[in-house]
Order: sequence, then C-alpha cells, then structure tokens
Amino acid sequence: MSREFPIGLTPPDWLVRNLQPQQAPLNWPAIARAAIAMALPFTIGLAVGQPAYGALASMGALSGVIGDTADAYRMRILNIAIPQLFGAIGVTLGSAVYGHGWYAVAALTGIALVSGMISTIGAVASVSGLLLLLNSVIGAGLPLPGAWWLAPALMSGGGLLVLLLALLAWPLRSGVPERSAVANTYRTVADLLATCGDDPAAGYDAARQAVTQSLNQSYDLVLARRARHHGRSPELTRLLAQLNAITPVVEAAPAVHQSGRPLPPQIREAVRHLAHAVETGYTGPIALDLPTPTGETTRAVDHALRHAAEVVTAPDVDPRGIDDRLGRPAALRIRTARAARNVLLSSGSWRYGLRLAVCVGLAQILVSTVPVARSYWVALTITFVMKPDFGSVFSRALLRALGTVAGLVIAAAVLSVVPRGWWEVLVLLVLAPLIPALTPRGYGYQTMAITPVILLLSDVLNHQGTALLLPRLVDSLIGCGIALVAGYLLWPESWHTRVGDRLAEAVADTAAYVESAFGTSEGAVGVTGSEVGKPEGPVVGAGVDPAARARMRRRLYRDLSVIRTEFQRALTEPPPTGRLAAGWLPLVVAVERIVDATTAARVRVKHGAPAPSAAEVTQVARQLRELSEGVRESEVLVEVRTDLTGPAESVLEPLRQEVAAARAIASPH
Repeated sequence: MSREFPIGLTPPDWLVRNLQPQQAPLNWPAIARAAIAMALPFTIGLAVGQPAYGALASMGALSGVIGDTADAYRMRILNIAIPQLFGAIGVTLGSAVYGHGWYAVAALTGIALVSGMISTIGAVASVSGLLLLLNSVIGAGLPLPGAWWLAPALMSGGGLLVLLLALLAWPLRSGVPERSAVANTYRTVADLLATCGDDPAAGYDAARQAVTQSLNQSYDLVLARRARHHGRSPELTRLLAQLNAITPVVEAAPAVHQSGRPLPPQIREAVRHLAHAVETGYTGPIALDLPTPTGETTRAVDHALRHAAEVVTAPDVDPRGIDDRLGRPAALRIRTARAARNVLLSSGSWRYGLRLAVCVGLAQILVSTVPVARSYWVALTITFVMKPDFGSVFSRALLRALGTVAGLVIAAAVLSVVPRGWWEVLVLLVLAPLIPALTPRGYGYQTMAITPVILLLSDVLNHQGTALLLPRLVDSLIGCGIALVAGYLLWPESWHTRVGDRLAEAVADTAAYVESAFGTSEGAVGVTGSEVGKPEGPVVGAGVDPAARARMRRRLYRDLSVIRTEFQRALTEPPPTGRLAAGWLPLVVAVERIVDATTAARVRVKHGAPAPSAAEVTQVARQLRELSEGVRESEVLVEVRTDLTGPAESVLEPLRQEVAAARAIASPH
C-alpha cells in the first residue's frame, strides 16, 4: 500500500501504535463499583439540596476509580487509601493559596517538584504524587464551597467509598486473588510447555513472556501481603512454596524447546490439574498421569512436576525451607527509610521533579499573565501527561489531545441535552462505568471516558453548560504543548536517550548468570537456601548457592521484561527514539534466548549430560561482557567480534549459537 502512495498517505508506524487499542478483559466488579461510587455521592447531594457537595465527593470517587486496579485486597488499601491522604493534603494546600497570585504560582511549582520526586518511588507513590498535585491545582484554581476542611473531607470520602465497595467481599474472598494469580501462573506454564519444540519459535517466545509476567504478578501479590509484617502466615507460606515449586518446570522448558520434540499432552494437562488444586486449596492425594521419561529433558520435566505435585498438595509447609525467588523484603520501616534516601539522593528523581516543576511553573505563569478561562485545566493536563512511568510523554500528549476532542463530543451532547438535577445521576450511572472499561484500552480511551464526567461535575459547580467546552479544549491543547516543549523537547534524555544502557546492564548480568549456572566464583552470591528438587546427575555449580542462582534468574527475566516494555513504549515515539528502539528490540529477544539456553544447559547437566569445562564457561561469559560494553558505549548498533568455539557435542553449543546470534544482531547490516 505504501508503495502505491509514495506521497505518504500511509500513517507512520509510531502513530498506528499509539492509536491501536490494547486488548484487555472487562473488569465487571470495578465497572459496578465505579457506577455506584460516583453516582451515590451526587445523589445524596441532590437529596439534601447540596449538589455542589455531592459533585466534590464524586470527583474524589473518580480518583479512587482510577486507582482501583489491584487484585489483592490488601493492595487495594494501599492503591486507594494512601493516594487519598495525599489528595486531601493537596486540596488543602491549593485552597490556602487560591486567589493569591504569585504565591499560588510558587506554591504549585514547589508541590510539583515534590510530587515528581516521590512519584519515582513506586506505583503507589506515583499515584499519590499524582493526586497531591492534581488536587493542589484544583484547590488553587476553583473556589471550593464550605469551610477549608470540607472539600478535602468530601473528596477523600468519595475516594474511600470506592475502597469500601472494593473491600466488601474481603471476608468471603480473603486470599482468593492471590490463589487465583498463582493458579494462573501454573496455567501459563502449561501453555508454555504446549509450545515447546514447535517451529516457528514465535509461539514459544510469546508464551515465555506470558510466564515471566505472570510470575512477576504472582510474586508481587503474595509478597505485598507482608507490607505490615515481616513474618509469614501459613497461607502465604503455601503460596510462596507453590510458586517456587513451579520454577523447576519453567527452567526445564527451554531444554525441551531446544530438543525440538514436543511434550506429550498428558504433561500440560497435569500442570493444569495442579493449577486447579492450587486455586481450590486442595490438599488430598493427587494422581499424575505422566508418561515414562526417555531422556535428559523429559526426566527434568517429570522430576519437576512430581516435586510440584508434592508441594501443591502438602497440607503444611515449613516456612524455614522457603526461599523468596525475588529476595526476602525488608521490614516496612527499613523500606520507607530506603525509599526516602533514594528520592533525596537520586539524580533521576530530581530530574523528573524539576521537569514537572518547570512545566507546572510555566503553566501557572502563563495563566497568571494571560487571561485564560478555567485556567487550572492547563496544569491538570500537564500533570496527567508528564507521567513517564505511565508511558511516553510524547504519546501521552498526543493521546490526551485526541482523547479530549473525542470526550468533548460526548460532553457537548450531555450538557446540551440533559437537564440539571436528577437526570444527571442517570448520566453518571452510564458514563462512570466507561472509565474502568476503557482505561485498559489505552490512555486516549481513558481520557475520552473521563472528560465528559469531569465536565458534568464541573458544570454542577459553576453552571456554565456548553460554555465549558471550548475553554477545556484550548486549555488541554496549551497544557499538551507546554509538556511537549518544556517537558520533552528541552530535555534530550527524553527523546535522544541511550536506549541501550539498561540492555547493556542486562547483558552483563547474563554473563554473571552463565558463570553462576556452572559454578564459577564470579557468579556466586552468598545467600543461604536450598534448591527444590535434588539433582539426578553430576552436581553443577557446587560453589554457588542454588537459591541465590534462582533469584538471579528471576531478577534477570524481570529486568528483561521491564526493558522490553520500555522499548515497546519507545516505539510509540517518532524518530529518532522510535527508530533506535526498533533497532535494539531484537537484541532484547536474543538476550532472553541466551538466558533460556543457559538454563537449558544447566538442566541437562543436572539430569545426566556431561558438564562443560571451565574454559568454555569463561569464553562465553567474556563474549557477553564484550557485547555489554559494545552496547553501553554506542547509541546505534555497532560491529562486535564473534569468536566462539568449542566441542560440538557440549551442552553449551546451543548457548554459543545464541551468543553468536546476539552479536550478529548487534553488528551493522
């Protein structure tokens, strides 16, 4: 098509990626909570003759709806309650400087700096920083009704209503989300085993990525339940043991895939049978219909599955024998102190905080010197767009503008047709569920859903009707423009970043993993623990702690998953960033395959294959470190030397081939 229209009618790839909706299932409980939590406060406000109070509470519920994304009940408390506290502080500070001119400019700029810095801590801190700044802007830009404490109380109350609704089923479903997540991990492993040995390898690669993401989510959910205490409950001990037990099965998958021979269907059905036992909490006897193993790889799978079955059905698990494959988290006070220190000393947190402060400060200076109707929308737009942990600043600015235009079309119909009063409750019941329904589809779709709701609630406060539409569009476009110029183009790190830096670190970590997998001292990590399942062949890596090796592998796959996500985000930006990311992405896949090949070699040796020599291991690790340095020192792919030789029958031969392929990718074509 593009060849037939050389004048460029075909849209560029980065634009298509931005506009393409993401696939995600509908979260019906969250949709129902959104409808109730946003319509109920407004209904009560109308009933008592104070619709403005109801609108403020519904605005607070909107922030709770946006944060209502966690599966585990304890995580819902963190995701909703903590941001509401910061939101209450924000609206209080903003209201204190309302109408104070340059004092308001200075205050919001300072709050933006703090908001940006704390946003770098993690997901909950990011949403907290977002609400701190958002509500500060609202408080400084709108005359809020009632005493100084009323608006914070109403907005926080609306958000906490979402939390209350989200926790209603906790007494009946305690632990269910965690068990479901672990069971889903078992199912993704079954899907992975079903693709082993297939050609082409695209299906296996996709299944492996799904397993990595599922393991990350499951470990995060299980470990998050220890946010308030360092010990373990029996339920958490079982779930953690079940996650650890599936790890040898995951490790055996690359060896099976290398063999080129698909596994019998009974094996993946056995894994699905174990998944059902995990989900239901079954602890009785379980019969596995497993075929007789015929080689190294099938012995590895058989051994790992039988061990997993023992762990899944064990009624009691000794917590002293369980090792966290992501590392045991420190106590809450230690993590809090560590996060505070990192925020204050990290150059990354200061850079992001300054970028956000500069943008918000410029916006406030602009609206203070040039008459702009509903001027607080400019800073609100910047606050939403300048969230790099939520995606590319460039793509969010683009999607914010497009989503606002689409949302204004809906808002125009609502504000021009729907009379004020009880009919607006019905409209909220229809529009509010669209927010959790469309948010997973992408930021532009979320903006389209939020815009008419915000305008409807704003109209309750100022009664301007359709007169709100044009100012909202103008202010949003101004905010997007400021974010693009002052928060994107003027900071070369955001659009001309060395996209290979984190990948270079991952390649160096892979070299350490290769050494640790076969017992050289450089790869060893001194953490005590025990490996699930005992080797049936020669002991490999006797000088390396097995639990530490497992944690190294899990962290490596997690890092590669994060790097892959960052590169895919970079693909949504125009050249040069998108083009650079497209060039580096195949190397990410190659490094994942190197980790797979290393794991496969270790599994084969563990189950009877001859161990590689120390010279072979050292040669591969040296080649990987040379590749890491080449990636680190350049912004484009450069030529790197490939000099890998060794016995063709060695277990490291597939690994050498993967390393050679990675170095070929890193060379110019």
